[in-house]
Amino acid sequence: MPNTRYIFITGGVASSLGKGVTIASIGALLEARGFKVTIQKMDPYINEDPGTMSPFQHGEVYVTEDGAETDLDLGYYERFTNSKLTKLNSITTGQIYKTVIERERQGEYQGRTVQVIPHITNEIKSRILKLKNADPELDFILVEIGGTVGDIESVPFLEAIRQFRFDNGREKTLYIHLTLVPTISVAGEIKTKPTQHSVKELLKQGIQPDILISRATKPLTPEIKWKISQFTNVPSDRVFSAADIDYTIYEVPLNLHQERIDDVIIQYFGMESVSPLFQGEMNPMLQKWEKIVDYFKNPATTVKIAIVGKYVEVSDAYRSLYEALWHGGFPHNCKVEYIKIDSEKITPENYKEYLSGIQGILVPGGFGNRGVEGKLISIRYARESKIPYFGICLGMQCAVIEYARNVLGLEGANSTEFNPDTPHPVIHIMDEQIGIDKMGGTTRKGAYPCQIQDNTRMEEAYEQKTIHERHRHRYEFNNLYLDQYLRKGLVVSGVSPDNKLVEAVELSRNNHPWFVGTQFHPEFQSKPHKPHPLFVKFIEAAIQYQKVNP
Repeated sequence: MPNTRYIFITGGVASSLGKGVTIASIGALLEARGFKVTIQKMDPYINEDPGTMSPFQHGEVYVTEDGAETDLDLGYYERFTNSKLTKLNSITTGQIYKTVIERERQGEYQGRTVQVIPHITNEIKSRILKLKNADPELDFILVEIGGTVGDIESVPFLEAIRQFRFDNGREKTLYIHLTLVPTISVAGEIKTKPTQHSVKELLKQGIQPDILISRATKPLTPEIKWKISQFTNVPSDRVFSAADIDYTIYEVPLNLHQERIDDVIIQYFGMESVSPLFQGEMNPMLQKWEKIVDYFKNPATTVKIAIVGKYVEVSDAYRSLYEALWHGGFPHNCKVEYIKIDSEKITPENYKEYLSGIQGILVPGGFGNRGVEGKLISIRYARESKIPYFGICLGMQCAVIEYARNVLGLEGANSTEFNPDTPHPVIHIMDEQIGIDKMGGTTRKGAYPCQIQDNTRMEEAYEQKTIHERHRHRYEFNNLYLDQYLRKGLVVSGVSPDNKLVEAVELSRNNHPWFVGTQFHPEFQSKPHKPHPLFVKFIEAAIQYQKVNP
């Protein structure tokens, strides 16, 4: 049985330095050496999960197979590694305090005063150990502490991981601290002082980092690393550069490997690589990353995909979607440029200005009626102009609404989410959602099976009859209108095993080159080394459209 090791990563100086991508890349490097890993995120916010947070504030909500609504960093973890994440991989302050208070109410603390230490910190530590208990074969558990050192919200988590080393020993625990080493543009000088102060702040919490990773505009010189070492008590050969990338985040595992961080981690724990394939500078696993980067550097062709959504001004609101689009281009050696279009700005008078020169239109998920009419205009344009179209979740529902209004002739057709009094509720609330008034954690979410119909675009993409995809929605296709749709040419290409839920719709090959809508979110299962088949086919259709419409 493996002797599980624990790696903790914290961040300092500034937020958004890329802890998620960094720890996911370290996980990828450890997997390349033959080890089994999983990654856990500890978020200091008091929300139980990000499910009720606005995408404008928090970015996308990533959904795991077991239905946990999590931080978008878990998407990076799954895309970079082979780990299948669950609700155990996503921890928040809200979850911790809720559990402790429920135990207090049940008398489990036998009348003792409930305090941050030991009750909160013990609960945090127990969440790490639950991962090990769930999979005793794990070689490494990597834990990202959200937020920035110095934030008051992070203090209980930092204290918990400090205790974790005391409980489990230095030989089983490794602390990594990610900081910023800025360059003052006017003078062109690299400044180490922010990193020095960040480490001192971490030392106040009783944590001496074993490894420092420094975000910088360019690789750090040996002299700069030595200077950082002198002021942080971290040996200079454990101070690593994380220079700005040139093309894609998928360069990060290669850059960190070039810095030899995986060698240092293995040596720290006194381990040897499990994989016999790992020899010298590169192995087949890492060569896969090189191939991915090469797609970005030297694409054979480029297509432009319009993403018509309501959260496009926030770069992380559709993060998994952007990644999946890139993945879809890899098998075709095609670079995908996504054009972000605010659906609120699209009108019947200006839609061609926004949508000209593109080879595909994608309408993503979302909640609420803001911007829906702009989405409907875009979908009609895609349908009538034979432009490849991909609708996801709300994007499928909007396709159904547009078809009802402009093909079935059902004036005023809508979703009851947008208009409860619509004369034609072609999209309505799911039976299981009726009467639920709580917002958090109540949607239909997680992986569900779907039966694919014969001779459809769905069958062509998946090449199998039963699939499992992840959902996050409250509303569904209204089966009372199903016969009308079928008579007018809409193809229902995916249904739930009991035939009660329409999971996917499309237009036939005779009516459109590629027009598909799914109630589920395929972007959550796409990986750079295993692109999702629907995105692969969507980009293939965009390439073909470009050839016909240069």
